[in-house]
Amino acid sequence: MDFDRIREKLNILADAAKYDVSCASSGSDRTNKAKGLGNASKMGICHSYTEDGRCISLLKILLTNHCIYDCAYCVTRKSNDIKRAAFKIQEVVDLTINFYRRNYIEGLFLSSGIFKNADYTMERLVAVAKKLREEENFNGYIHLKSIPGASDELMYEAGLYADRLSVNIEVPTISGLKLLAPDKKHEDFTKPMLKVKNEIVRFQTERKIIKSTPKYAPAGQSTQMIVGASGETDKDIMYSATYYYKTYQMRRVYYSGYVPVADDVRLPAIGSQVPMLRENRLYQTDWLLRFYGFAVNEILNKEHPNLDMDVDPKLSWALRNLHHFPVDVNMADKRLLARIPGIGMQSVEKIMKARKFRRLNWDHLKKIGVALNRAQYFMVCDSRHWERRDLDAEKIKGMILQTSSGKFRNLYGNQLSLFN
Repeated sequence: MDFDRIREKLNILADAAKYDVSCASSGSDRTNKAKGLGNASKMGICHSYTEDGRCISLLKILLTNHCIYDCAYCVTRKSNDIKRAAFKIQEVVDLTINFYRRNYIEGLFLSSGIFKNADYTMERLVAVAKKLREEENFNGYIHLKSIPGASDELMYEAGLYADRLSVNIEVPTISGLKLLAPDKKHEDFTKPMLKVKNEIVRFQTERKIIKSTPKYAPAGQSTQMIVGASGETDKDIMYSATYYYKTYQMRRVYYSGYVPVADDVRLPAIGSQVPMLRENRLYQTDWLLRFYGFAVNEILNKEHPNLDMDVDPKLSWALRNLHHFPVDVNMADKRLLARIPGIGMQSVEKIMKARKFRRLNWDHLKKIGVALNRAQYFMVCDSRHWERRDLDAEKIKGMILQTSSGKFRNLYGNQLSLFN
């Protein structure tokens, strides 16, 4: 083995993989068997936290950065003058096993540019996973990126060996895809998604009857959207995300702020700021839709097509809907409690349990973990302190911002200083 060449390939293809942000806890429960290598139980991927609090990592690389497509937003597009490389199937297998044995990683995240065609590339990705499982008896976490346009047969086989499958939708809207990636078709992305969804449902149904039925993509599937490359509003992005969650039963939708990598009139200029705060607001909105009972049109609509950058989406919604407040925390149901800014779902559960024994006041709520700097303006409790303030939305917003801090505050200091 030419170790210098392997090292060079690793540098090139690991660097090219950094633009894919769809890394999170896997949700897989593939356990070790027959004295094999690894265990994917409660594992996550690439510097993320698992359900039991561990921070773990995996080998995150491309099989190749050669590509037949010329997507304007992609660093590996065929027209880009960059150094190209490709791993052999066995090289990826050997790297994964050797890195695992040295305790560097706990699994593999494998994506690829597309060379020759979709099926040829997907076949090689599947071959890596198959060799790891059957020849190396590797039971660690494997995440394979599905190649747009890959056949149903290959997608079926991929799910038998991978813990999670994902195909990146890349651009949130069909019109944006036509503008920035005219060689690609929207159905090339959705076809593999539908196949994976149907197979997951089928295998889960069969396992209820036949316990020996193998697991198919036990950690489900995910996708990723690029934010800020093609002019979509936040409303467009979140309506697209909701569609993929409902239609294809996505485990996660990821949002990736566009990093300017190309001098193209269709894209933000090189040197433009990466929309990190916008990306963060989209994740917060995604969380509200999935766990807090909000509907998209409550947060984003024709009157408010974009998220506020100076406050989080739940606070923004509350300021626009003051007629719902104040909420009595000693009487309100779970749904209303979850809509109070500064109260997370864990605090909601604690409040529901605690008020069975006594009426709660501000001291109790502070001990529970409620962020009173925000919540105090939207609720009442067993106390007269802070009740019924005669404040409008702008005054409340300004008072909250005066006492707030965050990692993005310095980036947007000029805007936030208006409220100090």
